[in-house]
Amino acid sequence: MATLQDRLKDEMKQAMRDRKKERLGVIRLIMAAIKQKQVDERIVLDDEQVIVVLDKMLKQRRESIKQYREAGREELAEVEEAEILVIQDFLPQALTKDEIATMVQAAITDCSASSIKDMGKVMAILKPAMQGRADMSVVSVQIKAMLAT
Repeated sequence: MATLQDRLKDEMKQAMRDRKKERLGVIRLIMAAIKQKQVDERIVLDDEQVIVVLDKMLKQRRESIKQYREAGREELAEVEEAEILVIQDFLPQALTKDEIATMVQAAITDCSASSIKDMGKVMAILKPAMQGRADMSVVSVQIKAMLAT
């Protein structure tokens, strides 16, 4: 089975052939971020570590969109949204709201969380399982809501 990095290389070549300049640019950004992490830590990233890098890139873009919209720069926000769509192509299937709610409830039960002070325990259980499949800021809001009741 091909690794996520192999898939990225193949998609990069395909984007070159198809002359999809925007998609190619985003894939090159992804490859550069992966390479940077590999050089910094002197390791070869496996698929899980690549997903962490992609997840971080998504989070950065969501934050940029928020800031651009607050500044009235809709055209820049749209560029970031287009980048998010390309990045999401390489992430596992996103979790639905129901799946997230079920996983949060199970994690709360597993660690016997009873108050907002236990949120760290719940996040520690959920983060590895949800990495790249859910926006963790949305998950944290859901955890807070369930622990508050």
